[in-house]
Amino acid sequence: MVGDALLRDELLALAAAAGVSPRVSAGGVEALAAWGRAPLVLVGAESAHDLAALRPPRRRGVHVVTWPAPPDDLYRAAVRLGADDVLPLPGATEVVVELLGGLDEARQRGRVVGVLGGSGGAGATTLACALGQVAALEGPAVVVDADPWGPGADRVLGLEATDGVRWEALLDTAGRLGARALRESLPQRGDLGVLAWGGPPVALPASAARETLAAASRGHRTVVLDLPRRFGADVDELVARCDLVVVPVAPTLGGLASAARTVAGLGDRTTVGLLLRGRGPGAEATAAAVGAPVLAELPDQRRVAEAARLGVGPVRPRGALLHAALTVLAILADVARADDRSTERGRGAA
Repeated sequence: MVGDALLRDELLALAAAAGVSPRVSAGGVEALAAWGRAPLVLVGAESAHDLAALRPPRRRGVHVVTWPAPPDDLYRAAVRLGADDVLPLPGATEVVVELLGGLDEARQRGRVVGVLGGSGGAGATTLACALGQVAALEGPAVVVDADPWGPGADRVLGLEATDGVRWEALLDTAGRLGARALRESLPQRGDLGVLAWGGPPVALPASAARETLAAASRGHRTVVLDLPRRFGADVDELVARCDLVVVPVAPTLGGLASAARTVAGLGDRTTVGLLLRGRGPGAEATAAAVGAPVLAELPDQRRVAEAARLGVGPVRPRGALLHAALTVLAILADVARADDRSTERGRGAA
């Protein structure tokens, strides 16, 4: 509730950076209509007295926002409103951004599926891009390329020449990254975006990866994480943020042995499944050899590389890769629903 046009514009800019679309009101009675339902209420200094005179019910999450050197009587109005505090701008800009950004955390988080190659040449990046393509048919999706030494998810999707932010612009990220700002700045085609690498490979800082993945999951329905084939605390953290981890497996003796070591290194295997590539010993024997269930089987599909060169991505209509991606995404949805039910039971018990 802000009547001052300059203050309103400033708050709208901060809200846009945080990926939030606020309801704006200039009148006290109008503000009362959403007073109890809004997760956060920002009241401009010039409106605080009028709103306090209406005696709205006490609630948490009310903040009075003003320019520097607020008048003494503003604090009295803030007390009458039951406001948490008075925030003078620009000094309190970071506080306001944190408040607005916290609203994103309360929203439904997007599903995160990680893809980790069981062996070299198992087609992990191709699968990650296929999952992103198919997921984008249902809503905003993003492929996050967390492997600086991989083939490049933007190349596989045919988006390497498309303008947009690459990892290099985010490596020094400090503080909160806006979900909408990230989504709208990435190279994209329709509802599919990609975060890839634009220069020589460098180590991905854990802080940048953590904040970027959090923003990606707030701003997209589905996040596909192309994981690097190595182990360490940074990769372990990325894996821990996935609802499901898919390990493509080449059905050869060496491929099965490598995949078994990969799965063993993941620790918790309850959310790990395999994608069996090509002809081999079969799903049951593969699961027994590797130590994880087979989620889907993918026969060899020709002309995938040609599709990527044409800039259309790896998925072909009615192709085997399409059906495999649909199967994996359906399992991902089931896992996410089970997690939601578990969370709700936990809240009820608390």
